[in-house]
Parts: sequence; structure tokens; C-alpha cells
Amino acid sequence: MSKIILIVDDDDDLRKSLKVGLEKDGFSIIAAESAETAAKILERVSVSGIVLDRMMTGADGLSFLKKFRGEGDLTPVLMLTAMDGAENAIDGLSSGADDYLAKPFHLKELSLRLNNLLKNSESDEPKMPAGLSFTDGEFFVGKKLFALSEPEKKILLEMARGGTIQLPPMPAKRFRDKILANLKNVDIITVRGKGYKLIGVKK
Repeated sequence: MSKIILIVDDDDDLRKSLKVGLEKDGFSIIAAESAETAAKILERVSVSGIVLDRMMTGADGLSFLKKFRGEGDLTPVLMLTAMDGAENAIDGLSSGADDYLAKPFHLKELSLRLNNLLKNSESDEPKMPAGLSFTDGEFFVGKKLFALSEPEKKILLEMARGGTIQLPPMPAKRFRDKILANLKNVDIITVRGKGYKLIGVKK
């Protein structure tokens, strides 16, 4: 299993110590000192998970996370914060974080939580609609490559696992149009209060 982790934190010492410690635990680490740098990295690199500091110079972690999730990216995110209190954890989780860890923390706990996030994100085998397959990180319709962006791949995988995905209206329409133009035996429906869901249909 690939374990490429992007660490986003403006504390130089913390970034370096996390990189050294997590690499000893078998992770491959990419580090970014700001949300802006992280966004540029994610345009070029697909990662397995993200460790994201909440309070940073420039764009803060919550703003970055909301934009990231709004673009449909489902990469597991563990948020770090020096802020205590249940309401802060709720803010992070409701903005799209998969887990939340308060500073100071033990490196071993962070490593265990990351492993659990990655395991959970890959635990359910997707059930592909007839005619669609997924192999070596790519989707195929029949024998033809189905050209999807990395965020679109993650959305389709999650939907194939039975998940309901929240997306802004315009990206959702573009994604639905692309899927329905290539797959004739599925539909994407709106589930009130939850998002969009992939279903099979008879033609």
C-alpha cells in the first residue's frame, strides 16, 4: 500500500521532526510550509494522506480544507491544532477532516492514526458498474482508458463503494455529465442532506 503523506505546517522544526519520525515508520513524506505551497504540490502529486495544521501564516488549515473538499478531493486528512476544546475539533471535522489531533502529541499516536486512516480509506472493495473496471490506478470503460482527473477518480471510487459525496453544484454537474456520457447503466442521484450517490439503472 502506498503511504505518501503530505505534511502542511508553517513550523519548520515540527515539519522536520515529523518527516524524520514518520519516515522511520515507513511513510514517504512531502512537506509544505503553507497551504498555498500544498495546493501547488497537489496539482502535480497524488498523495495517500495529509497532515494539516489548522493555524498557519497565510491561508489557514480550515480554509484550505474546505476548498480542497469543495473540489471533490477525498484524500484522508488528519488535522493538527494547538487549540483545545471540543468546539475546535467539531469545526475541523465538520469542515472535512477525517481525524483531529491536539498539540502536543506523541509521534507514535500520529503514526497509528495515519495508518488507520489509510487502512479505512482502502478497506471497502469498490463494486464497479458493468463495463467499468479499475486497475493500476486507472479506470477503463471496456478496454478504453476512461480519462479522469485524480479527484474524479477518488470520487468515483468512493461512489462505487456505496458512498454519498458532497460536491458544489457545478463540479457535480460536470462530473455527472462525464460519467453518464460514458456509462449507460448508471445514474447519479441527489440524496437530500447528504450529497450525490451512484446507482445502477436498467436500460
